[in-house]
Amino acid sequence: MLRVGLTGGIGSGKSEVARRLAAHGAVLIDADLIAREVVEPGTAGLAAVVGEFGADVLHSDGTLDRDRLGSIVFADAGRLAALNAIVHPLVGRRMSELADAAPADAVVVYDVPLLTENDLAGTYDSVVVVDAPVETQIARLVGRRGMTEEAARARIAAQATRAQRLAVADYVIDNSGPLDELSAQVDALWVELSAKAA
Repeated sequence: MLRVGLTGGIGSGKSEVARRLAAHGAVLIDADLIAREVVEPGTAGLAAVVGEFGADVLHSDGTLDRDRLGSIVFADAGRLAALNAIVHPLVGRRMSELADAAPADAVVVYDVPLLTENDLAGTYDSVVVVDAPVETQIARLVGRRGMTEEAARARIAAQATRAQRLAVADYVIDNSGPLDELSAQVDALWVELSAKAA
C-alpha cells in the first residue's frame, strides 16, 4: 500500500485532483468529508462542538452551521485550535479505519487540506501539493463559491503559505492553467504512484 498525502490551499483545485486520482483507481480518503461525518447530528463530535462553542453554531434543524462556526474560528487562532482539538482525533480514527480496509496493493490518497499546518507530511510515503497563485485562489473562491474577497483572503491567511506547502512536496501539480494541462499532470502522477505502489 502506498500512502499519499494530497494537499493544497483553499481554491487550489485539490478536490479536482483527488477526483481524477480516484477515477484512475486510487482509494480516496477525504478528510473534509470525514470531518463533516464526525459532527453530524447525534454524534459525540457535534455534542463536543456545541459544548465548546454554544448552541448558536447550530441551524434550527440541529445541523452544524458551518458558516457561523467558520466566522468564529477563522477570526481567532485560539478558537480554531479548540475546534481542531475536538475534530482532528475523530477524523484521524475514521481515516485509519478506511485505510485498514484498502487492498494491500492500493494507492491510498489522503485528501488533507491542513496537512502542512498539522505537520503531517512525515506520516505519508509521498506528498502531493496542488499549487496555484494566491490571486487565482481568490478569483476561484469569489467566482465559484460566492465568497467576498475579504473572506477569501482570511481563509487563505489561516492556512499555510504556498512556500510552506511546497517545502513538504514530493510532487507538485501546478493548477494555474486550463483543465487539459491539469489532466496531463495527474495522468503522469498516477503512472509514478502506481509504479511505487507495485
